[in-house]
Amino acid sequence: MYSTECQSQIRLGRILCVTSNLPRWTGDNTTPFVLHLAQDLQMLGWDITVIAPHAPAAADFELLDGVAVTRFHYAWPDTWQQLCYQGGALINLRQQPLNWLALPTFIATEWWAVLRQLLMYRYDILHSHWILPQGFIGMLAHYATLHSIPHIITAHGGDVFGLRSGLFTATKRIALHSANAVTVNSSITERAVRQLAPRQQSILRIPMGVNITPFTAAMNQHAAELRNQHRIGRGPLIVFAGRLITEKGVGDLLHALAEVRRELPDIRALILGTGQEQAFFIHLAEQLQLNNCVTFSGWIDHDQLPAYFRAADIVTAPSRTAANGWMEAQGLSVLEAMAVGTPVIATAHGGLIDSVIDGQTGLLIPESDPTALAAAIVQLHANPDLAARFSLAGCARVTARYSRSASAAQFSQLFTQLMQRYSR
Repeated sequence: MYSTECQSQIRLGRILCVTSNLPRWTGDNTTPFVLHLAQDLQMLGWDITVIAPHAPAAADFELLDGVAVTRFHYAWPDTWQQLCYQGGALINLRQQPLNWLALPTFIATEWWAVLRQLLMYRYDILHSHWILPQGFIGMLAHYATLHSIPHIITAHGGDVFGLRSGLFTATKRIALHSANAVTVNSSITERAVRQLAPRQQSILRIPMGVNITPFTAAMNQHAAELRNQHRIGRGPLIVFAGRLITEKGVGDLLHALAEVRRELPDIRALILGTGQEQAFFIHLAEQLQLNNCVTFSGWIDHDQLPAYFRAADIVTAPSRTAANGWMEAQGLSVLEAMAVGTPVIATAHGGLIDSVIDGQTGLLIPESDPTALAAAIVQLHANPDLAARFSLAGCARVTARYSRSASAAQFSQLFTQLMQRYSR
């Protein structure tokens, strides 16, 4: 087992973090917010070990950007491990129903990996990311070790809004009621969790944090280069960042761009990301004759995203409710754009309404409405004073409420309180 020294001089305790979403290696295209939280907690003095699913070409044990990671195998050969990553388990189950066959062994091997760690090493906190399956598996391990340490479940949204059948709902309710505390990332997630587990008395809203880093000269130069490369004439330059799936509203954005171009022929858009429906959206852009207007840039390393957001005139997040009930629970790309001072347009959907205050920190539009999105783009482009006001207010809101340091501090306070309660 790998270990790493805490960055703080004060050792607060040891946390076993269990997740189904973690970069498989440095530079991977898996969203890194769980890894970032682990890094930030280590900076505060916590010693972190993360358990995550294995994937082809990933290491079984490693120090991943300073965090100790152990990965469990759940299918053999490794190439059959297709349940997680590349958009997440819910999307992979929907896209490839054969992945359901891997679920029983996934649950069994993850449970054994967690239980083995708890029995072999001394931990002070068990922290499960996502209610299913990690929260449920954490509950089983918690029972098996006779409730020896506090168990915290963090609900990220997809676990709440998806998997709504009777069996899954009952399993989620049991797991949530068993936890010593539950954290949620937004008001919409909190509302759903309270409805799902009404007897759970310890529910705290702690959003996942984003980087609040002053731009260096090199970063400013990169943003300027991107702007010079992709923005022409009067603009504007639009940026979207996210998984290329219907729920993210990519199709709505493409239809909106086709409308806007009639009034603003110089408009250009960068679509950053990959996803299961990428080929469909590229074809749709061709059908809408957007070939010279839209660039599909593929996956952009997370460290490079701030430069792309800074280069943009507007960042859009047109997420929509999926057929299975999925919602955008928080919308980290919106927060990251606001953090660098770029105006945003988002749908009045899910957790986006927490960060984007309509008319104050950005514009909110109805979901699944390309015409409303087109009108908002035209409005914001025509009102530079309004865009500047959104830039300042949005950056201030993210800095005050959504920084990585603020998020880690709230988690650290919760963990400390639970340890003190358990030690009485």
